[in-house]
Amino acid sequence: MRIGIGYDIHRLVEERKLFLGGVEIPYVKGLISHTDGDVVLHAIADAILGALALGDIGQHFPDTDPDYKNMPSGDILQRVTRILEKNNFVIGNIDTAIIAEEPKIYPFRDKMVERIANILGVERSKINVKATTNEGVGSIGKGDAIAAYAVAVLVEK
Repeated sequence: MRIGIGYDIHRLVEERKLFLGGVEIPYVKGLISHTDGDVVLHAIADAILGALALGDIGQHFPDTDPDYKNMPSGDILQRVTRILEKNNFVIGNIDTAIIAEEPKIYPFRDKMVERIANILGVERSKINVKATTNEGVGSIGKGDAIAAYAVAVLVEK
């Protein structure tokens, strides 16, 4: 068994779509990033790569490479899933925490769980998504950014 942790944070800006957990969330701002900015999927990808001791998504998908410009984060996670399979591991479970003042995450939680499970090719029961606020503290608390943590438990095939 292997365990990895992932973290990602991006600033919110106007005139960008907001994607979290592979789901487009209706909101007045989106996350600025070289890709679509989905901090949830980025954190999960980093957690899986960390558990495999294979670095992070910045090494595998550098923001200096134009091939990854505006890439859907679901595509990144699918590629990380192939790396996982090549290394003879499967997902035991994924636990994520989204930190955001706005928008409210709960109405989209089930769609996120379903989308993440589909990308990873696992049952929904292996995916957990939860959310909290930063209680008004820091850039997240002021509504300037959204962050996510993820923990991945991997099991050898």
